[in-house]
Amino acid sequence: MKRRKNDSGDAEAAAKRRSLKPLMGLKPYVLRYPGVLAGAGIALVVSAIAMLSVPLAVRRMIDHGFAGTDGTLIGQYFGMLIVIGLVLALASSSRFYFVNWLGERVVSDLRGDVFAHLARLGPAFFERSHSGEMMSRLTADTTQIKAAAGTALSQLLRNAIMLIGALAMMLVTSPTLSLLVLVAIPAIVLPLMAYGKLVRKKSREAQDSLAGASAYAAENLSAVRTMQAFGHEGEVSRRYAGAVEDAFQAARSRLVARAGLTAVAIALVTCSIVGVLWYGASSVVSGEISGGRLGQFVLYAVFAAGALAELSEVWGEMSQAAGATERLMELLAVAPEIRSPEKPVALPQPPLGEVEFENVSFRYPSRPDDAALDDVSFKIAAGETVALVGPSGAGKTTIFSLILRFFDPASGSIKIDGVDIRRASLEDVRGRMALVPQDVALFADTVLENIRYGTPGASLKDVEAAAAAAHADTFIRALPEGYKTQLGERGVTLSGGQRQRIALARALLRNAPILLLDEATSALDAESEQDVQKALVGVMAGRTTLVIAHRLATVKQADRIIVIENGRVVEVGDHRTLSQAGGLYGRLADLQFGLEAAE
Repeated sequence: MKRRKNDSGDAEAAAKRRSLKPLMGLKPYVLRYPGVLAGAGIALVVSAIAMLSVPLAVRRMIDHGFAGTDGTLIGQYFGMLIVIGLVLALASSSRFYFVNWLGERVVSDLRGDVFAHLARLGPAFFERSHSGEMMSRLTADTTQIKAAAGTALSQLLRNAIMLIGALAMMLVTSPTLSLLVLVAIPAIVLPLMAYGKLVRKKSREAQDSLAGASAYAAENLSAVRTMQAFGHEGEVSRRYAGAVEDAFQAARSRLVARAGLTAVAIALVTCSIVGVLWYGASSVVSGEISGGRLGQFVLYAVFAAGALAELSEVWGEMSQAAGATERLMELLAVAPEIRSPEKPVALPQPPLGEVEFENVSFRYPSRPDDAALDDVSFKIAAGETVALVGPSGAGKTTIFSLILRFFDPASGSIKIDGVDIRRASLEDVRGRMALVPQDVALFADTVLENIRYGTPGASLKDVEAAAAAAHADTFIRALPEGYKTQLGERGVTLSGGQRQRIALARALLRNAPILLLDEATSALDAESEQDVQKALVGVMAGRTTLVIAHRLATVKQADRIIVIENGRVVEVGDHRTLSQAGGLYGRLADLQFGLEAAE
């Protein structure tokens, strides 16, 4: 039974690959610009009509122009051909501009929408997906779509019009010869459709293989120091070369299919034209049709054949674009697991900063068998400083993730200022918090922009004040260009302590009522840590502060300490009380302070 379901799923996937239906996902983007679309359509029709007019002029010139004695008719017909050529040139250039503008615009809009959608997806999605693959979809896939939304779509429509118009004029010119052509068309079209299916499948495989190679490269380059420290450059290079080779082989397979499609199309079209010409020449000799009429028919047949040949290539490009569109539409179809309710409840004003966990249990989607939190309850009053202490993996960072609503609890509720955060908007909930994470995220931008990340309207004066409060102003001014100094990717030009102080300044600039410090001083030396701790005393005044710390010396002054073990709250109290209680905190304190005394 299970096998039948899998077979059904495979059949459904194969059916998708056999059609261009995924390209319909681009329809809303194309219809955003009706003026450009109309201009492209008019230019398309005018250029096709101009081309279809040429054989009429040629026929009249052959049948009547050569019969004139003074060459006047020939001059008139050639003059008309020049006019047609000028109209064709103007219409073709307009078509080229409109369709390529439309392609560039569609791709720009699509990239913006995909990135905005990715930015709204929660951490659970990125636990299952690779950021390198997402970047491949944003770049390689959208480049494929650019060709479809612009040039390929234009060529498809133009050649479809040319094919239909040429066939109609062929029928008017000679019904007998047209019947021969119509008999040959199925022999041409059916193989093209079969090959188109293969090209689509190969295109999807090539895109997937390239995405895998890009993901592997991005992951290792983002950890280049670790890679080099372990001497892993050779192995990484070999594995990437293997991934690139796989991508090349997939692309080669696609090219073979495309080349075969083109060869089959040209061979079939050529054989058909030769057969029709042979019959037509025999009809001229027998006097059934005139030479001009045969010339007119031949030109229309050439137009039809050329349109079919180009349609075969365009079909291949459209098939590739359909594969890329399918991947992007799959991405856009992913619904954010964490989102604001349709009618959010407003949080109280002015903000207080109260935090309450009530019987909260949670399991990570990637580890459904392990309880990260189990029936956790606590309440933090406005302005209170509370430390979360416990062994690694106890659930401390999970509490921060739930407060920020990166995930929703399986049971229980989390309240900010008395409102369940699932009933409030994400923007309001996260707007009341400022986070200093253990793994600091800095960007390849200036120090100034890194500090006001999340507070883009902040003035330079405010940024400098936040940096001074975080004891970062001195080392920032010592940088080559001060606050305008460009940092490397992930802030690699700074030390760990400097990165953490910039992250602290960023959080202070946000001026939120709830401050979340996740090992915020772990990378600081003893002197810097003391300076930052002194700064934090002033910063935390009037704010609710939650501190995660393994170094217990940093949480001695907390109003309360909540001890977490195996996802449960096992102790609550201040440093003095818990140290004397003989529980987990007391054992951790004896171990740490005993080691510090020994040193």
